[in-house]
Amino acid sequence: MCPVIHPPFATLPGPDHHGAQMDRCEEIEFDVITPDAKRITYFFKGDHVFKGFHGKAELSNQSFAELDDHHHLGHVDAAFLMHFPDRPTEHDHIFFMLDTKVFSYYKHKLETGFPKDISEVFPGIPDHLDAAVVCPAPDCEEDSVIFFKGDEIYHYNVKTKKVDEKKFEGMPNCTSAFRFMEHYYCFHGHQFSKFDPKTGEVHGRYPKEARDYFMKCSKFGDTTDHIERERCSRVHLDAITSDDAGNIYAFRGHHFLEQDAGNDTWAAATIESEFKELHSEVDAVFSYENHLYMIKDDMVYVYKVGEPHTHLDGYPKPLKEVLGVEGPIDAAFVCQDHHIAHVIKGQTVYDVDLKASPRVPVKEGTFTLFDKVDAGMCGPEGVKVFKGNHYFHFQSMKIMLMARAIPAEHKTALELFGCDH
Repeated sequence: MCPVIHPPFATLPGPDHHGAQMDRCEEIEFDVITPDAKRITYFFKGDHVFKGFHGKAELSNQSFAELDDHHHLGHVDAAFLMHFPDRPTEHDHIFFMLDTKVFSYYKHKLETGFPKDISEVFPGIPDHLDAAVVCPAPDCEEDSVIFFKGDEIYHYNVKTKKVDEKKFEGMPNCTSAFRFMEHYYCFHGHQFSKFDPKTGEVHGRYPKEARDYFMKCSKFGDTTDHIERERCSRVHLDAITSDDAGNIYAFRGHHFLEQDAGNDTWAAATIESEFKELHSEVDAVFSYENHLYMIKDDMVYVYKVGEPHTHLDGYPKPLKEVLGVEGPIDAAFVCQDHHIAHVIKGQTVYDVDLKASPRVPVKEGTFTLFDKVDAGMCGPEGVKVFKGNHYFHFQSMKIMLMARAIPAEHKTALELFGCDH
């Protein structure tokens, strides 16, 4: 990060200026990537921020107003979420570094007495940083924050305030750093590398394209590995289902993954290539009598499973006409050997008898463990509900609706798609 104090919004040059329309799917080098206490990931660029792994940019001062009050915000150098429960005065605070100053936010409000000099809050840490990431033990030897400036690495012990300077040989200079699902990522340009926070070692095939894994974007070039990208992406699934033969289909953005029954490997393709009438981005998909019911907004598309999948004449039809439910919905699935479609909309679950005519939704119950789910599927092992990067397993619909505690979370990329992280 170049140690330049930017002028006010009105005179910021280039695409980072106030009011610019920014597209995260362009070749953006983010200034900062950090979660907040609710685990929403913020991607900062110039005076803008993207919330989560998809969606449009907004001005940073809408979420962190005082940054602009105290400093004409043209950039943020580094930021991290201090997540150490045994430090109650700092736990779940976000620290932002801008040039020589540090800002401490709690619940998106600036803490009294801030901004302060970086040297006052983090003695031994230089100004004009490039990146920072929190590193709890045992990931690091002690609960620490790792600061990056060029090729200089500083491990700051949050308890003793001791600073240990290190050299991370072989790792690119980080423009931002991010701890996600217990792994550490160094972003450089629009690429990233996963690294060992103790040694800086990078294992595996890196760097990789950030837009393939940390946001919803379509293909960018011939180097994109569709299968690895879709298996190991951190972006949530839009829909998932298995057909009568046991083949699994998982949908995300413009792409889908398919695993044939009895085969451990996955194949990937664009939705456009196999389901051209849909184009991309579905809300829910379920399988019934060798057909895929694919729901997008308030319309239903039906395909007969085969090579190729055949779009049925007369479709798409309104969701209200096909299932009796107003769209949009969040998830839908049919359990094996049954003819009831379970439709999740917000926290309400509807049952729709697919053999009835007309089909009339009956409220089955309220699912209160989550305010909203991303996808769901049902099979011989029970129900899987997908939320963010995880899924949650219930032995049956009845158990799911009766549950009063969230069950153990499972990592979708690791446990369903067989990634190494």
